[in-house]
Amino acid sequence: MAKRISTGRPTIADVAARAGVGAITVSRFLRQPEKVSEALGASIAAAVRELNYVPDLNARALASRRTDIVVVLVPSLTQNIFSDVLRGIYDGVEDSGLRIELNNTRYSSAIEEQQVHAALRHGPAAIIISGTEQTPATRTMLANAGCPVIQIMDLCDDPIQKVIGFSHFRAGLDMTQHLIDSGYRRVAFFSGWMNARSKQRLLGYRTALENANLFDPDLIGQMGNENPHASRGSIKDFHQFSTAVMGRELMLDMLDRRPDVEAVFCNNDVLSIGALFALHSRNVPVPERIGIAGFNDFDYMEAAYPALSSVRIHRWKCGNEAMMAVRHQLDGGDVGPPVVDLGFEIMRRASTDRHGTLQAARQPEAALSLS
Repeated sequence: MAKRISTGRPTIADVAARAGVGAITVSRFLRQPEKVSEALGASIAAAVRELNYVPDLNARALASRRTDIVVVLVPSLTQNIFSDVLRGIYDGVEDSGLRIELNNTRYSSAIEEQQVHAALRHGPAAIIISGTEQTPATRTMLANAGCPVIQIMDLCDDPIQKVIGFSHFRAGLDMTQHLIDSGYRRVAFFSGWMNARSKQRLLGYRTALENANLFDPDLIGQMGNENPHASRGSIKDFHQFSTAVMGRELMLDMLDRRPDVEAVFCNNDVLSIGALFALHSRNVPVPERIGIAGFNDFDYMEAAYPALSSVRIHRWKCGNEAMMAVRHQLDGGDVGPPVVDLGFEIMRRASTDRHGTLQAARQPEAALSLS
């Protein structure tokens, strides 16, 4: 047998001998110092300093067939909604010894599948993935990953392991119901390109109106569909993100086609800003003549004039709780509840206050919490 070549670097065995403890205790201290007594921890820390010991992460990965990398897959790196989710994840990884490997799936199920396959080859410590609409192949790979897998920003009854998010269907239904309760009857829905979660919001909108015998398919305005000629997963298959210009154009078109429209529920906040600009340009009173509501509740919604109603979702909390769930499992904890519903809030503001009830009550903003 070939003799192992020494690197001259101190080993974990050297640290253990210097501290007078076993190598397993040293390893436990380096990974989870809180699980070692204060006295032993002080001895090991002193030995590490005296020997200038640096853990060999490659050797640790080979021994455990796991790295210290948490793979995160999100569909966009430019949209504010995912910036907030990622901030929650990065805040949660601090002081953990874990590292984030970020992947942008660009709303492509084929690209997501490729990225999951590539990530699993390196034995990640855990995977956090946006959404629940994975392909059968991706779902199979994740189910057999042998590490914590957390799906986020949505809910389902059969998560791969654990899902943390909220119901887009319920959010769409409850915001539409708020518009109905505010006295609006001909309620439009605006969207750009529709992903799976947006389709659930649309279904909630439709269900609320059908329950009230008010649904009119002619009041649905949509722009930015994917290229029907592009191949599956192709770079050319990327949709156009919603913009304020798109919201303005949808609102102007709706005013021309259906001047009887009374309110609009926009699939995201930026569309609602554009719709507001369009109504201002036509001198249409908001909310007396037409009400406006958005989705996500970014800070500019409250700053608009009039302040815009929106569905507030807990983006940072979603990312942070996912990271905390990963750390809990890696520390030996169980998966816990497989479905974690973070809920949402209907932020009722002046843009849907048709009868002036908020102003009369001297409440510039009222929140209805739902979970």
